[in-house]
Amino acid sequence: MSQLDLQIGHKIKTKRRKFGISQAKLSEKISISPSYLNLIESGKRKVNVDLLLKLTNELGIEISDISKKTDTNLYQNLMDLLGDNLFENLDITNFEIKELVNTNPLIAKALIKLGDNYKEKNQDIVSRVENISGKFIDNRKTSFPGEVISDFIQENENYFPKLEEFATNFYNKIQTNNRVGYSSISEYLISKHKIEVKDVIPDEKKPFTKKFDPIKKTFHLSDYLTLETKKLITAAQVAQLEATEIIDEYLNSFSFPNEESKKLSKIALLNYTGAAIIMPYKRFYEECINERYDVELLQNTFATSFEQVAHRITCLQDPKMKGIPFHMLRADVAGNISKRFSLSGIEIPRYGGACPRWNIYKAFTMPGKINAAVSKMPNGEIYLCIARTVEKGVGKHGMFKSLLSIGLGCRAKYAKGFVYADSLNLNDKKTETPIGVNCRTCDRMDCQQRAFPPLHKKFDIDLNKRGISVYVAD
Repeated sequence: MSQLDLQIGHKIKTKRRKFGISQAKLSEKISISPSYLNLIESGKRKVNVDLLLKLTNELGIEISDISKKTDTNLYQNLMDLLGDNLFENLDITNFEIKELVNTNPLIAKALIKLGDNYKEKNQDIVSRVENISGKFIDNRKTSFPGEVISDFIQENENYFPKLEEFATNFYNKIQTNNRVGYSSISEYLISKHKIEVKDVIPDEKKPFTKKFDPIKKTFHLSDYLTLETKKLITAAQVAQLEATEIIDEYLNSFSFPNEESKKLSKIALLNYTGAAIIMPYKRFYEECINERYDVELLQNTFATSFEQVAHRITCLQDPKMKGIPFHMLRADVAGNISKRFSLSGIEIPRYGGACPRWNIYKAFTMPGKINAAVSKMPNGEIYLCIARTVEKGVGKHGMFKSLLSIGLGCRAKYAKGFVYADSLNLNDKKTETPIGVNCRTCDRMDCQQRAFPPLHKKFDIDLNKRGISVYVAD
């Protein structure tokens, strides 16, 4: 069997399980036997065009989604992992990594988990040595519970239909003039659960965001928070009280390496549900289509934040009301990526920062303004990307606020549906910014901003020659 047959079979199985469809039910709908479907999912039988059309129709997905040869996110994560100095002498090629991802995606995922575990244990050792010696060791690796959350969200394509249903039903109960307000959610909590919601100015020595006491039936929120944040947290509290069983069902379907990452993922789903209450699926989808994903306009329509809208845009994966497949990421001024999700196909690094040419970093030079760019990856794919900074922190004079950059983008072929394309000439090659994923995995040798030599190219220093960077001889 071909690599493509194996890949298609695996993706059919993944999609079927995601939608909770049994082999028997799916095989009946497409008029084949369950045993034949099992062989297809195992990559042991070819899928002809007619059968592939039936499968994609029943699963509500595009043929391109299921037949593309490489899972780019998994490929990039494995590239990042195998780019570690630990594997330097093995001479593993890009082709070999791609072949593994195509033929054995589960083994590739297992390697990622092993890599995360290794790096997490390495960090723990470093911390112990620091505590004993009293000295800081500057080789600390990324903490990985957050990466597990990203994997969990990515595997579910950031779409949880049962939580969407719960959120829509709740929205219909409390909405006024097509909006859900902070006060209406607070009133619901006291009327339904006898929980008092109160804004409190925290002690500066003991700052907090929220405090929920299930015994005393009190729910305190920091009065330094924005109204948009208070509304999201309060909506998430409703989910914690009423949607825990649904959330646990999703969590139990995923293999978490530890309890910490599972709890963090639960928080992510609580916030997901909170956002779905504020921006219910059908109405939000319709507004996105009508306004062509104008983030700031949507922000005003739903009385919420820029980041919340950008994140919510990536959730529109209902097969019957499917939005543009976007990617989203969040980075700080040091280049650390604290939130990442990709349906667009763009490769976002798992470990460390991204390419400095990405406009998510350029946005820091023009705070509060949307920066739109046409980005070209080394594989030739063109993306339309926007980025804007947001402030987070205590809303009080003299208190520290952090500056983050939010990135959102899609393939150029969807540009007509994305309002920010109007300010760019997509037909002019001069508007394209050549970018990579990160320096270690990027083959571009004509980049002045290269910080490291490429992983799979021989690196030789010529004392008599230097190209546009120290890592390029000519």
